[in-house]
Amino acid sequence: MSIRRFRIRKGDTIQVLQGRDVGRRGVVEHVVPATGRVVVEGVNVRKRHARPRAIGQPAGIIDFNAPLDVSNVMLVCPACDQPARVGYALGDDGMKRRYCRKCSEQLDE
Repeated sequence: MSIRRFRIRKGDTIQVLQGRDVGRRGVVEHVVPATGRVVVEGVNVRKRHARPRAIGQPAGIIDFNAPLDVSNVMLVCPACDQPARVGYALGDDGMKRRYCRKCSEQLDE
């Protein structure tokens, strides 16, 4: 199994392109490269019915953010505030940086 590299990182704002939460925006909580998924805050919220596993732990219905496939989300550019594809370019210091393909604004500091 190979681990893929994503153009979306933790802390990025994304917009959902497909699924029941289409059009919703949220911040990426964490990325799972092994399965090709991202977990987004407040998007794809599911319910889990849990038993108490330890002494003092309450039972009940727990809300959690289920992972989305990375192909169903798109990065939102902070400069133009629109979903945009991400490109890579070399910076002045020789480091590879992400940029917005719509407005050519740099995404990484």
